[in-house]
Amino acid sequence: MSKVSVLVVDDAPFIRDLVKKALRSYFPGLQIEEATNGRKAQQMLARAQFDLILCDWEMPEMSGLELLQWFRAQPDGAGVPFVMVTSRGDKANVVEAIQAGVSDYVGKPFSNEQLITKVKKALHRAGKLAQFQVGGAPRPSTGIAAGSVANLTAGRPAEAPSAPAAAPVSSSLLNSNRAPEKAAPATSTQSVRGQGQLRLAGEQFACVIKTLSLRDALVVVRRGDRLPQVFESGVLDLEQDSDRSVARINGYVHAVAALEAKMDCEWVKVTIKFVDQDPEKLDYLSRLIASGTAQSHYSPSA
Repeated sequence: MSKVSVLVVDDAPFIRDLVKKALRSYFPGLQIEEATNGRKAQQMLARAQFDLILCDWEMPEMSGLELLQWFRAQPDGAGVPFVMVTSRGDKANVVEAIQAGVSDYVGKPFSNEQLITKVKKALHRAGKLAQFQVGGAPRPSTGIAAGSVANLTAGRPAEAPSAPAAAPVSSSLLNSNRAPEKAAPATSTQSVRGQGQLRLAGEQFACVIKTLSLRDALVVVRRGDRLPQVFESGVLDLEQDSDRSVARINGYVHAVAALEAKMDCEWVKVTIKFVDQDPEKLDYLSRLIASGTAQSHYSPSA
């Protein structure tokens, strides 16, 4: 019996490693290949057949949506499950992916449980699940998935609004009609005044952005019943006031500390290390850092 094969497509090594680790822990013998962007995945799919594709949306050279559209047009591409693993949960994006033939969604940040549930469902539909002697629940993880199309479009607090635009075309991160600006150098950490949204395990935190670089961000969130955990994967949503464009930056929690040296401190400092390597996201971050602001209309009570 031939091995079941899956192709993992994501430009962030950290995310690819999370996916591979979860799959190997639950599906012994699963053959896993990986691609760093849609163009590399296209080349691999042209040479070999896979039983399942797990693909990011926002990637350099060719986006996940473009890869999906190309793949569904191939003679052998109609029946293979294609699951988007993405931080894009806007209704317009979900609808566009459905129209292109996506099989299912896994939202970033995701948990092992959410990912395995979607993979089992996809393999069952493809008639491949019976090849695995799987049993028991997947091991818990600290990440969280915003799973299924239903809860990507309803039942969660609204995300930072993106600029009014038509459905996304190509891999455009900013959903903007203007030509990309030349990025200002932004290799060092700089203070940035503004607001963003930090999405972690089952919760969303409105946050104040204190410092921002191409590698990480220091944000402040209100203390609640649940605190961010070190090494927990997450997504930082950033909005630029000038054109209301939104970037969703994948990362993980690197450090957590109280804002003040007292037991009843209401605010917590969280350092987020970025794992994305998408040039468009880096360009966005460069311009955000150069402008020195993310959302000038922020108020502490937000």
